[in-house]
Amino acid sequence: MTAVVRHSHDETESKPVRLGALELQVMDLLWSGEPMTVREIINRLPGEPAYTTIATVLGNLRKKELVCTGKDGHSTLYGACVSREEHAARAMRQALDASGNRKTSMLHFVEGMSEADQQLLRGFLLDEGK
Repeated sequence: MTAVVRHSHDETESKPVRLGALELQVMDLLWSGEPMTVREIINRLPGEPAYTTIATVLGNLRKKELVCTGKDGHSTLYGACVSREEHAARAMRQALDASGNRKTSMLHFVEGMSEADQQLLRGFLLDEGK
């Protein structure tokens, strides 16, 4: 089986990261396992979505640079190009970019964090200064 080809991404590039319900279901499958064919994805999803529907969703996810492809004989395999955590970070960067006021948005975000998350953030920031 051939590995799924992952492409390098420009971290500053703003790609659409919003996911529809079906896109999220597909990404959850890809984030939790090995690359799959369209048929394997369909077999693991609730209901029986049409092959063309899942193929279209995978095409959209490729355009969003979330899904990469590879070959296994004549079959195309689909896998996650970025981790769930990288996707979350990308969404946070986009939200800040769209906020209009980064400082205030960051302040509201940090104020809404649990004390444990605030301590985790402080640790990251203190380690960065070393």
